[in-house]
Amino acid sequence: MFEPMPPKSDKAGPVIGLALGSGAARGWAHLGVLRVLAREGIEPQIICGCSIGAFVGAAMASGDLEKLTQWAEALKWQDVVSLLDVSLRGGLIKGQKLIQFFERNFVDRDFSQLDRRFACVATELETGREVWLREGSVSRAVRASIALPGLFTPIPRDGRLLVDGGLVNPVPVSLCRAMGADIVIAVDLGSDMVGRAWRPTPADEEETTDGWTERLFARLGLTMSAIGNGSGRSAPSPATEAALPSLMTVLTSSINIMQVRIARSRLAGEPADVQISPRLGHIGTMDFHRAREAIAEGEAAVTNMLPALRHALGHTLPDQSA
Repeated sequence: MFEPMPPKSDKAGPVIGLALGSGAARGWAHLGVLRVLAREGIEPQIICGCSIGAFVGAAMASGDLEKLTQWAEALKWQDVVSLLDVSLRGGLIKGQKLIQFFERNFVDRDFSQLDRRFACVATELETGREVWLREGSVSRAVRASIALPGLFTPIPRDGRLLVDGGLVNPVPVSLCRAMGADIVIAVDLGSDMVGRAWRPTPADEEETTDGWTERLFARLGLTMSAIGNGSGRSAPSPATEAALPSLMTVLTSSINIMQVRIARSRLAGEPADVQISPRLGHIGTMDFHRAREAIAEGEAAVTNMLPALRHALGHTLPDQSA
């Protein structure tokens, strides 16, 4: 823990903090939220992120947000797969290609060099402690925060192994408060996730989602017969197993339940002043190629919350409807 410090801002008025939550590919919704906030004249001085929220938050704090948005909107599944490097220890993906790309194109600097105050959350694997990262290499801190157990390998730091911060604090409102935020806007990506795999899938999404999952795991050297199709619709099987979902459905559904429950608990004890909850149940964990859909959901969610934002921020937020 650390003492609150004044943010990098010369503006009068309350200090605005932004807590960007975890959610894998659903995190592109943060880009839509940030786009509308900027349009409404809301400029957070403090940005805190967890997992994909750390990834997007780092780009915002460094001034690379528009560049990241353009890149995400142009992503195809082939581009995403090309950034994945297979690992046989600690997780399926090393994450080195992803972070090297991030460093080259977006953030490759120290926390102290960022345009705005930024920090992100990780989890110490051995003890389960929440770890706040706000010093040293930004890209390495982000890599630790996105290390989803089983998917990305853990990151060693100061003698500890760090994994995804979503295990302990999926929407880091508390970190924003500790850094000196007077008003915190939180973006929770998990409100629509529990039970996702058992909902009917629109016919126009079936081929895209299943095809992506199959190509991803083929890249990792796994077969769909071994892991199932990841959509909740099991492959042909003996009658005794016909009702069972695929392995990937069980894993992703379990992670969703865990993170939703943790987020609700943390937000109940450490509430934000305004909470934005995009509806993202139709976006899969690894659907990074569906950025435009996620961004649109983020824009819609924050637009619906503009009255609450105006109430929380008072005279600091101009009424664009006038």
